[in-house]
Amino acid sequence: MWKTFYIKPNEIGILYHRSDFKKILQPGTYTYFGRHWQVKTYDLNQPEAKIENLELLLRDRSSELQQHLLVVRTAYNQVALVRLGQNWVSIPPNQLRAFWRGFIEVEPHVFNLEESLELPAQFVQQVRGIALNGLKKFQISEYEIGLLYVQNNFIRPLEPGEYAFWSHDKDVSLRTLSRILPNPGFPLEDVLIEKHPDFVAAYCEIVQLLTHQVAIVRYQGKVISILPPCSRKLFWQGVEVEVIDISTDAKLPPRLVAELVTGLPETLALSRNCLHIREVPAQHLGLLYINQEYQTQLQPGMHAWWLFGRSLQTEIFDLRYSTMEVSGQDILSKDKVPLRLNLTAGYRILDPLRAKNGLSDITTYLYKELQLALRGAVGERTLDALLEDKGAIDRSVSEYIRQKTADYGIEVDSVGVKDIILPGEIKTILSKVVEAEKAAQANGVRRREETAATRSMLNTAKVMEDNPVALRLKELEVLERIAEKIEKIQVNGSLDSILTDLIRINRQ
Repeated sequence: MWKTFYIKPNEIGILYHRSDFKKILQPGTYTYFGRHWQVKTYDLNQPEAKIENLELLLRDRSSELQQHLLVVRTAYNQVALVRLGQNWVSIPPNQLRAFWRGFIEVEPHVFNLEESLELPAQFVQQVRGIALNGLKKFQISEYEIGLLYVQNNFIRPLEPGEYAFWSHDKDVSLRTLSRILPNPGFPLEDVLIEKHPDFVAAYCEIVQLLTHQVAIVRYQGKVISILPPCSRKLFWQGVEVEVIDISTDAKLPPRLVAELVTGLPETLALSRNCLHIREVPAQHLGLLYINQEYQTQLQPGMHAWWLFGRSLQTEIFDLRYSTMEVSGQDILSKDKVPLRLNLTAGYRILDPLRAKNGLSDITTYLYKELQLALRGAVGERTLDALLEDKGAIDRSVSEYIRQKTADYGIEVDSVGVKDIILPGEIKTILSKVVEAEKAAQANGVRRREETAATRSMLNTAKVMEDNPVALRLKELEVLERIAEKIEKIQVNGSLDSILTDLIRINRQ
């Protein structure tokens, strides 16, 4: 019983008899007698030799096998890269792998993980674009810097470029930070400062402040950060740091006010939580209190103070002339007549500090005192007296309020009653009184006019009695007025007879 086996040109075979390895067969035709012969073929286009019981065969037939196989064995602390023509495969630790020689070029490279997890640069370029098990690749752009972490522990910084690291049984990660941002937010800054001073010295600017210090950090002339006392922070090298002692004077000088408060909106957003900012308008005066104690007066302008370690309060007072309205005051006069009055007062604050220290609420105090003064002035006078001399109320209220406000640095310039509103029934009575007074005055005028008219008529009669010509003229005037009211006149006889008849008729 003969068995014939054919090995193709791109194959290689292993001859077994009763499952025992006999030899390796090159391409060709082979004939063996017996039925227990067996050949297992391998495609050399797949260069890795996946042979069963490889470890046992290498122990017994090592010299024979290694003529045809490239054997790669890795220890617990080793990995390997094997180049198979244009391709690459990675071999993890504690592995035994074999590759056929001759058909495809095979080139192994073993790396010690205890020496370095990083793949050398020449290999990084060769395996670019090839996914390899257990190998992490990182690309760092030219405007970035990388922080390499193994098992969450910082190892070293990585400059721009391509990198690859073995990650078998270890967590390898990379955190990239932008070099464009001067304060990119370093991870675990305190750990970097304490444990990795070399990295900090080579790449960073460290700012560490005492309890009485603040810092302004600028990059290319622009404020990028304001640090409070007792803070510690990292920045890339190239920033400018200005440390300010705020233990004696917390007020910002004009140059910093212009930069932090009235400068760029981004800068104001940074400083808003660090500063107490107050603007005193023109014709106003401010009072500054630090830790509830009065410090100084504030002139018109923009003012700012550091907030850290202190409580600041500012109050602004308007020094201009102001008015106050006391409206709708229902008050009984001395003769029990209910009146409604509206009062206006003009005042100005001369000494804001005295007013603040003496009064909790200036406007409320003025309103109350004006109200009391008005009630007192109206209650002491009858309605007739009030209507005859409204200025008496103004003088009384003015004298009272000036005495009350003089001790608080407030000057009341003018006080005046705008309106005195009477009840409806009182208005009716007063209207009737006025009407009666005016009617009496009208009767007197009418009587005087009638007397004057009678006296004039008497004088005219005396003139006519002594002068016939004047009488005749009067007669003609009467005739003219009569003729104006008659559409048609018929005359019979002469004009003299007509006039004589008219006169006779009038006398009868």
